[in-house]
Amino acid sequence: MEENQKKEEKVQNFKAVQNPNTYKTIYKNEPTSKSKIGFKRGFLLPFLSGMIGCAVVLGSCFGIPSIRSQIQKALNFTEGDHTTPQNSGYVSQTSLSNYSDTAVYAANKILPSIVGIEVEYNVNSLISMFGRQTQASTATASGSGIIISDDGYILTNNHIVATSSSESYYQVSEATKLSVTLFNDETKYEAKIIGTDEQTDLAVIKIEKTGLSKAEFADSDNIKVGEFAMAVGNPLGMQSSITCGVISAVNREVTDSEGKKFTLMQTDAAINSGNSGGALVNSEGKVVGINTLKLSGTGIEGMGFAIPINATTDITSQLIQYSKVKRPYIGISGMDLNEQTAKANKLVVGIYVKSVDDFSAGEKAGIKIGDVITEADGKKVSSMDELNKIKNSHQIGDEMKIKVNRNGQEKELTITLGEQP
Repeated sequence: MEENQKKEEKVQNFKAVQNPNTYKTIYKNEPTSKSKIGFKRGFLLPFLSGMIGCAVVLGSCFGIPSIRSQIQKALNFTEGDHTTPQNSGYVSQTSLSNYSDTAVYAANKILPSIVGIEVEYNVNSLISMFGRQTQASTATASGSGIIISDDGYILTNNHIVATSSSESYYQVSEATKLSVTLFNDETKYEAKIIGTDEQTDLAVIKIEKTGLSKAEFADSDNIKVGEFAMAVGNPLGMQSSITCGVISAVNREVTDSEGKKFTLMQTDAAINSGNSGGALVNSEGKVVGINTLKLSGTGIEGMGFAIPINATTDITSQLIQYSKVKRPYIGISGMDLNEQTAKANKLVVGIYVKSVDDFSAGEKAGIKIGDVITEADGKKVSSMDELNKIKNSHQIGDEMKIKVNRNGQEKELTITLGEQP
């Protein structure tokens, strides 16, 4: 009986092993079942969960524009990034959009402040036809100007509005009529000359109109070679034209066709006839110079010049206030003596005094024709330019000491500077 009962228990235990309903209570020591379940839980479930999570993240990122753009930028940078430790100095591709945007911004800022100027002159013939004097005719010229106040003051070049010249067969009068044209306005406004200064080639004119867009000035003393430069004006009568380039040089000593010397900034931005009096501006559309002249001729290209704007501010204010520039004055004319000329004439190096104006500061100080000025304020001088630079560093009424050589003897004189008439 006990034997039959034991056999019966073994059979029941065997059936329990085969019965899946009782698996969980007896699987612990079963290696085959453990291996299959471990693969499902340890690999398949995490893998499927990761795939679903990745799909959700990517879908969210590419569904949000800002995140999508960042991802695309990162991908583009990675694909195009071929940087090597040694830079060859060349690039395979670059964008000019920033340069274009700079030019657009500068043009939009300055153009409303640039005007066209038309000048009328009387031309008188000096040649008679068949014994009769020919009748005077009228000629016109054009230039540019910069609005410097919202109530109508305009800065331009002296040679535009105050030119008078004569040749062997004709004579040109000073301007008889000035007309100004504003940006995007075909109306011609009559202008009057407020003040002119031949020495700096600057002039101020005015129209009777308010609410104008005055130009903004930059600090031209801080201009660097290579900076962006835009010339704005009315070349050949084509109003509101711009040309772009760079600042080619600063502090250039330039002599014009009449022998006047100027200290100017140089640019390769095209400057043509009619651009005179217009603006040279920087990347911010601020005026750094006044276009004044260019070099032209065979083999010359891209050499334009502008008066630095910092050099115009005091001149402009004086032209508005006094209609002229008040400068200290000696009242002499002289000739430069270099070593060769001085030796040939048995004189010393310096400035030979050719004439002394009556009642001038020079005459009152005792300067005589034939004197050779050798020093001014303790500095050696050998040209009128050097003497004038020292003189112009003083104010009217200041005293300036000079040394002259007269008949081989040195004399020291004190000049009380007068006002240039």
